[in-house]
Amino acid sequence: MEERWGCVNEAEKKVYRVEGFTCINCAGKFERNVKELEGVHDARVNFGAAKISVYGEATLEQLEKAGAFEQLKLTPEHETRAEVERTTPLSFFKKHIHVFISAIFLVLGIIGQSMLGEGNGAVIGAFLVAIVVGGYSLFKVGLANLMKAQFDMKTLMTIAVIGAAIIGEWTEGAIVVILFAISEALERFSMDQARQSIRSLMDIAPKEALIQRNGETVLVSVDDIQIGDRMIVRPGQKIAMDGTVVSGRSSVNQAAITGESVPVEKHAADEVFAGTLNEEGLLEVEVTKRVEDTTISKIIHLVEEAQAERAPSQAFIDKFAKYYTPAIMLVALFIALIPPLFFQASWEAWIYQGLAVLVVGCPCALVISTPVAIVTAIGNAARNGVLIKGGVYLEELGGLKAIAFDKTGTLTKGSPHVTDLITCDKDYTDKEALAAIAALESRSAHPLASAVIRKADEEQVPYHEVEVNDFVSLTGKGIKGSIDGVTYQIGNLLLFPGASAEIKEEVFRLQRQGKTVMLFGTEEEVFALFAVADEVRELSKTVVERLHQLGISRTVMLTGDNWLTAEAVGRQVGVKEIQAELLPEDKLAYMKQLRNEHERVAMIGDGVNDAPALAASTVGIAMGGAGTDTALETADVALMSDDLKQLPYLISLSRKALRIIKQNIAFSLGLKLLALLLVVPGWLTLWIAILADMGATLLVTGNGLRLLNRKKNSDQI
Repeated sequence: MEERWGCVNEAEKKVYRVEGFTCINCAGKFERNVKELEGVHDARVNFGAAKISVYGEATLEQLEKAGAFEQLKLTPEHETRAEVERTTPLSFFKKHIHVFISAIFLVLGIIGQSMLGEGNGAVIGAFLVAIVVGGYSLFKVGLANLMKAQFDMKTLMTIAVIGAAIIGEWTEGAIVVILFAISEALERFSMDQARQSIRSLMDIAPKEALIQRNGETVLVSVDDIQIGDRMIVRPGQKIAMDGTVVSGRSSVNQAAITGESVPVEKHAADEVFAGTLNEEGLLEVEVTKRVEDTTISKIIHLVEEAQAERAPSQAFIDKFAKYYTPAIMLVALFIALIPPLFFQASWEAWIYQGLAVLVVGCPCALVISTPVAIVTAIGNAARNGVLIKGGVYLEELGGLKAIAFDKTGTLTKGSPHVTDLITCDKDYTDKEALAAIAALESRSAHPLASAVIRKADEEQVPYHEVEVNDFVSLTGKGIKGSIDGVTYQIGNLLLFPGASAEIKEEVFRLQRQGKTVMLFGTEEEVFALFAVADEVRELSKTVVERLHQLGISRTVMLTGDNWLTAEAVGRQVGVKEIQAELLPEDKLAYMKQLRNEHERVAMIGDGVNDAPALAASTVGIAMGGAGTDTALETADVALMSDDLKQLPYLISLSRKALRIIKQNIAFSLGLKLLALLLVVPGWLTLWIAILADMGATLLVTGNGLRLLNRKKNSDQI
């Protein structure tokens, strides 16, 4: 399969959305049918997203014929909403009319049985009609599977119903057919509810936008909008395309993308995303991506692909079910034959028990126990601003023992800020000193200069009015320049050998806090000193504490910074271990060591600079996925907002999903085992068998859907 899949031509790929899947086995059968079509090289069904990718040439009619056993309806993925809406979906009554007709004949049969007796021809006829009408699609697939020696739940049900009819159990045969049809309808409904988490993402972005063309503002479909078009977004409207603000100022609610409901201020040169809400001002936006490349489109695509990736527990269950179903058939056969052959028991009674075992042994609930939880959890996470690339990563997150953080841009804000400004000369006020410092630094290309300029702008200091002459950069020491005929200099202690002991002590005190300290003055005297540091995020410490409460035994900060700065930040945020002065290869080696010690470890970084370490971890988590395509594409998990608060929510969601998967497996196997124990005293009936199977299916799907209600603020910090 792997070789064949690797040889297909991506240019031949066509993707269709599928309506009508009832179970994973049916999805697998549909995939096999499509692969057998002439002109089709390969096909792959994504049950979680209800899609099929077809490689080769096949008409829509051929594909729907391949899915006729399930009455599947297909829609090309590229169709616009308007084209899809023109097709009126069947009502619930029309979709399940065969079940209603079957139920009517079942009721007539039961009434006739009480009035005319069990053996009456009309009564048997009513039950027979109920069985044939209600179970037609079931028998068509079940008998075809039986001829091919393919054993799934429909094969088991077909044998059980036909067997019940042969031994004269018409009433129970008809009830089994109807209850199985109801169970399938409920299972389909449950998976549709789980998929709704993706559909809600699809409806986020508008399908049209106001575009300026030829001096006019016209309403244009997003499919026809080109890169470079100017889009007008009025207050209260959703933004239809990714782009850059050209003019205007407003606050934009980015909850749809990042999961954060607090609006973000946007003005010229800021990036905006499709699906976000413009709350206040009029914005003119230059479109930077086509509709298929917008951030929301990529999120939807990646979420759907993630749902196709099988989690370890799902892969195990699929493999288990492959052997489980034939084993159940053998057990049923032994139960039907051994007591009559060796213990002179009633043939009719034990054949009936064998048929009941076939029904109760149906693996439907077991097979769906994992995917319904995985699909729901991944969709829930996407709605809350966390993109999980597959079920395997969802499961791994729940078992994390250690988490490594990059420092810059993860635990810290990633941009330097002036933290301290101390004047040493009473003739200088803070604003006067800042004006002179900013005037000099505005001519410098040093990375710390931007922090000083930002501070001056915040304080509204008129440094632009200060004239600087004879500006010189002193490599490794600092800068100097003339203001009003006086030569001033800014730099480290090397530039001020005559600094007093008190000033030196103040410099050392600030350096011990992990800050970079610069002095301002003349060659003879120091007038002020200022400290610059990359500020720690406000919630970093709280997030680390919450992770420790969640049982993460080891938190590590990895950085290329010096030890003084690293230890200052590490102490402030509360990580248990600090690793400093690391090159990228050192981070990679450390992550490998950490993984050897703890097996399941996560690395959190920006998805670009930390790529080797992210790849070496069990789960690589990228910060700020909404802003970088690289983070979306390379990380296993992306926190769409630049917000560590999403991390405890993510781990909590994963653990809940794992608990639900384990509960579902226990429910489905436990109920079946309980029902099978009723065989010993001969109490198992077809009624009990189908109710046990249906009950298990309802329990696991309902339990999995609980993840739909998992809110991010359930782990609010």
